[in-house]
Amino acid sequence: MADTHHSAAELVALARAAAQRAHAPYSGFSVGCAIEAEDGSIATGSNMENACYRLGTCAEIAALTSAQQAFGLDKVRRIAVAGGHIGADGALAGTQTVTPCGGCRQAIAEAADLSGVDIEIIAASGDGGTLSQTTIAALLPASFGADNLADAERR
Repeated sequence: MADTHHSAAELVALARAAAQRAHAPYSGFSVGCAIEAEDGSIATGSNMENACYRLGTCAEIAALTSAQQAFGLDKVRRIAVAGGHIGADGALAGTQTVTPCGGCRQAIAEAADLSGVDIEIIAASGDGGTLSQTTIAALLPASFGADNLADAERR
């Protein structure tokens, strides 16, 4: 596959499009995530709520699951997240940037551990007008990972 990479704006647009396919009838807050692999391949996901609230799935987890199937977590290099409400025109709206929740940060850190790369995180507002770029190490500086299991007794 060709070594193509997407701009931050392109990744945000893919995350925003994924958010439009979210199932968020309870919160009214749709989140989309686009993950770019080292070769430029893309996997996306959106949040999926459930009437039993705790059974909902975050967009990042949905996208990471898709990425694992498409190209493997060890190939993840960049993640864009956008969230907000679906406006009257059907477009994702909202002005606040959305970052991954704590659980999603831990899952992204797992992918970073597998790849040995500090994964870039692009956090965008629903309308796509505001974004910030950081890394998973900056968002979760003391993550728990495979190295923390060195003292585990394996049976």
